Amino acid sequence: MSFEMALDASDFLKRTGDLLQRQLPQIEVWALNWTADDALDALKDRMQVQFDRPTRWTLGAFQVWRATKSDRTAKVQEKPSVGRRHYLKVQNQGGGRPQTGIEKLIDQHVVSAQILRTVIPATDGPFEGARLDAYGNWSRGERNQVLSQLQAQRDGAANTTQRSARRARNRARYFVPKHGLAPGVYRRNAPDDIPVRVLKFSDKVPTYTPVLEFEGTVAAIYRDRLGVNLRRAFDRALATSR
Repeated sequence: MSFEMALDASDFLKRTGDLLQRQLPQIEVWALNWTADDALDALKDRMQVQFDRPTRWTLGAFQVWRATKSDRTAKVQEKPSVGRRHYLKVQNQGGGRPQTGIEKLIDQHVVSAQILRTVIPATDGPFEGARLDAYGNWSRGERNQVLSQLQAQRDGAANTTQRSARRARNRARYFVPKHGLAPGVYRRNAPDDIPVRVLKFSDKVPTYTPVLEFEGTVAAIYRDRLGVNLRRAFDRALATSR
C-alpha cells in the first residue's frame, strides 16, 4: 500500500515577489511533509478504533517518505517489514486471508484427520485455555512450546528432544489427539489432568471485510489538510524571511 502526494504551489505564490518565490521549494516541502504526518496520525487513529488492541508493531506499520527540495513528493507507505506479512493488506482489501507462518508450520508437520486451513487460540469453552498476551494474541512463549513439542519449529534444533523433555519433566505437555477430542492442540499440565485445548483447527479460510481503508483515509487528509498546511508553511516562510 502506498499513497503519493505532489504539489504545485506556483499559482498560490505568484504575487508574493522574488523573496517568497525563492522560498517556494521549502514551502512546498513543509506543506507536503506536514500533510503526510497528518495522514499517518489519521491511519493510527483509525487502527485504534477498528482493531482490537492493536500492537505497537501494527500501529507502526506505516511510515512517511519525506519530501525534499530536490524531490517535492511525500509518500505514506508501508515499512519494508510489512511486505513479509499480509494481515494489514487483508484488513485493507478484504477477502480471504492466506495462512500465517504458524499455520503453515502446523499444517506441514502435524498429522490430523482434518484439512487444516486455520488455527485459532481456544479461549471460550470450559476446557479451553490458550495463554494470551496483553493484546489478546496467543502468547509467544506458549506458541514456541507448542511448536517445539510438535516438532514443527523452522529450526529443527529448537524442537523438543527426548533428553530435553526429561530435563523439563514438570513442564506442560502439548499434543494433538488422534481421536476422541475436537481437532486442535491440547495442553496437559500433569499426567492425570484433564487436557485443555489451546488451539482449534479449522478447515475454513477466514474472510475479512475491508476496515482499514488506507487509500480513503490518506486521500481525505490530503484533501482536507493540504490547504491548511500550505497556508501554515506560507506564514512560516514570511516569518522567517529576511
